[in-house]
Amino acid sequence: MARESFDKEIQFLRMLSLAGGAYNRQQFAARLGISVHTYDKTLRHLKDMMSSLKQHLPSYQATELTEGINYSYYESADPLLLFLFRAKSLKESESIRLSLLLTLLQSQELTAKEIMDYCSAQMPAEFPPPDEKTIRKDLKYLGDIGVVIRIDSTRPYTYRVANDLIDQLSDDELLDLYDFVDVMSNTQVPSVQGYLLRDTLKKALSNRSFKWDVEDTHRYKYHYHSRILDEAHLHTIFGAIKQRRKLRFLYFSPKKNNSYASQNTNPLFERESNGVTETILPIQVVYDHQYGRWYLIGHKTGKGLIKFRMEGLTQMEESDPASEEEFIRAKNHADEQLRNSWVTDTLRPSKVVARFYNPDRSGVNFVRERVVAQGQWGSIIEESESTFLFEITVNGIFEIKPWLRSFGSSCEVLEPAWLRQEFIKEWKEIQTYYESL
Repeated sequence: MARESFDKEIQFLRMLSLAGGAYNRQQFAARLGISVHTYDKTLRHLKDMMSSLKQHLPSYQATELTEGINYSYYESADPLLLFLFRAKSLKESESIRLSLLLTLLQSQELTAKEIMDYCSAQMPAEFPPPDEKTIRKDLKYLGDIGVVIRIDSTRPYTYRVANDLIDQLSDDELLDLYDFVDVMSNTQVPSVQGYLLRDTLKKALSNRSFKWDVEDTHRYKYHYHSRILDEAHLHTIFGAIKQRRKLRFLYFSPKKNNSYASQNTNPLFERESNGVTETILPIQVVYDHQYGRWYLIGHKTGKGLIKFRMEGLTQMEESDPASEEEFIRAKNHADEQLRNSWVTDTLRPSKVVARFYNPDRSGVNFVRERVVAQGQWGSIIEESESTFLFEITVNGIFEIKPWLRSFGSSCEVLEPAWLRQEFIKEWKEIQTYYESL
């Protein structure tokens, strides 16, 4: 799938999952920055992709596109949006060839030539048979990512699937590992790798005759499941950071109505885009767990530190190289600017003091545990048996404010005074919503 096409599918699915049926076809297309014809074509493409993928998935993952988009209070542990990552990067011939290769190596050890002969005989007639160079390239790729291992140290090398970890675990150990991955992938930072590892373990348990209508007892609710789509950019960003290369992309601010624009490949149909073309030196990625947002932090010549919401990035590609000295200077500048940032703010530092109230009932002090876990560099000061103070200096209060608010009556803001007054005003407004009718 072309890079532009994947950008389009990302923004299309994000809007479809978040807006649901709020827009008709014309409004949806206009909001996305595409024509109605492209809207229809993209929807057909996604349905075809889902239909094709379902043929290779177990029954517990088979679902229609419309079924997956429907809102459910308990968010599925197999997000529909994840299917893009299973289908985005492989050509159809490559997908079939790798499937044949991995199936073949599940139960036996073979050389590259033996694998080539088998794949050539099993490939559908409409696809060309692979040569030995292609098979060796596939084996190197699968070896680099740890899917297959090379057995011999002398030629001709033999290969097999790397199933040692799963094969050596007992049923109880494998189930414990699955439960751990299941919980972590659904309650921590959204991770494509976590969901794919969960799928692998689930298939292994299914092969041992575990029944998921009985064993699959966990339910999760994550508010920002669509943010998993932003992981599409992480590989490119981290690769550019590692290689010290700049990134070029078309950016759509979340404040704008449009979130995508097709590339102008035909001058007869060229039209102005609402996006802004940017070229930056990437420095780091920040994840805001409170709102489920990814941020790209970078350096732009003439502007210094610059920040982007990752859902607005499209048409991303590597650009010119940067020197190690240039990267270090930009990194040190960013570290200094973000030193007191709760997430990414670079406003004037402010001291925040809040009083937290311990739970009345005995048992685990979940309020204190959460403050300790999430309070970053803030300090805790003992005040009484029922309360403690939390002090922290942050760049502005806009990013920490939702975190303080989320504690409800267990948190009382003391400083700064104007922030305390803001909270009082907000809670009074909320109180009016519950006055008797």
